[in-house]
Amino acid sequence: MPAGRLSAPQRRLLDWGARLRRDLPWRRSRDPWLVLVSEVMLGQTQVGRVEPRWSAFAERWPTPASLAADPLSGLLVFWQGLGYPRRAVNLHHSAGVIVAEHGGAVPSSLDELLSLRGVGPYTARAVLAFALEADVGVVDTNIARVLARVAGERLTPRRAQELADGWVPAGQGWAWNQSMMDLGALRCRPVAPSCVGCPLARECRWRLGGFASPDPAIGSAGVSGRQARYQGSDRQLRGRVLDRLVEGPLPAEEVGEVVGAAGRAGSIIDGLVADGLVSRVGGTLVLGGG
Repeated sequence: MPAGRLSAPQRRLLDWGARLRRDLPWRRSRDPWLVLVSEVMLGQTQVGRVEPRWSAFAERWPTPASLAADPLSGLLVFWQGLGYPRRAVNLHHSAGVIVAEHGGAVPSSLDELLSLRGVGPYTARAVLAFALEADVGVVDTNIARVLARVAGERLTPRRAQELADGWVPAGQGWAWNQSMMDLGALRCRPVAPSCVGCPLARECRWRLGGFASPDPAIGSAGVSGRQARYQGSDRQLRGRVLDRLVEGPLPAEEVGEVVGAAGRAGSIIDGLVADGLVSRVGGTLVLGGG
């Protein structure tokens, strides 16, 4: 789809987005810091759980400097219920880097954004598109699914990014990517997609080919696969330890009882310490890295 004058598919998608795009609080902001925070929170966490937490975060830590000035432990307590607390560690570290190396302002170049801990190609481009309204393609799991199905082929990371960048109409980076994201989230679902009324149905090679198996989205770059089982996983046991540490210091010898698996206590502790989530103070564990 060429840049410049809108093609028919581009116009249809933008019109569809203008009518049906979700009204999410972070979409009303163009603050690079708050956009970055929203993207970190949304990584593998449902929108409904993020909405009230993002607003509370924006009030408490409205700038990188405000977060960097607070101890990591405070952020980890706040993060409970959002999942994947390592993201909080990375965000806290990035706030410090932004203050120390960028004068407190989130960097505005792709390479500088990618240098922040935990910021990958998707998050970096999301900041550019959603905060700075740059004409770059964003590839999250929903957009990647749309791209693969419209193309009718399983996509490599490079090909997915090329298609995403090539589809963005000039001057429409924000609206285009938000609309593509919602198209994948609301219509082009992993199972039983709703093609009636899809603005890209006329171009979708997978639909035009009779939905041939396998679905080209399966195995395409950026499309999430099935998550590993949570029950009994290290992730679940780590969460139990962190939940307990919110209440206060925890003797290391009691970790086995907390997780209900004494034989795994040592590896759980070592992993939490290595990830900067927990510190050892003598024989006691405390929330936050040293």
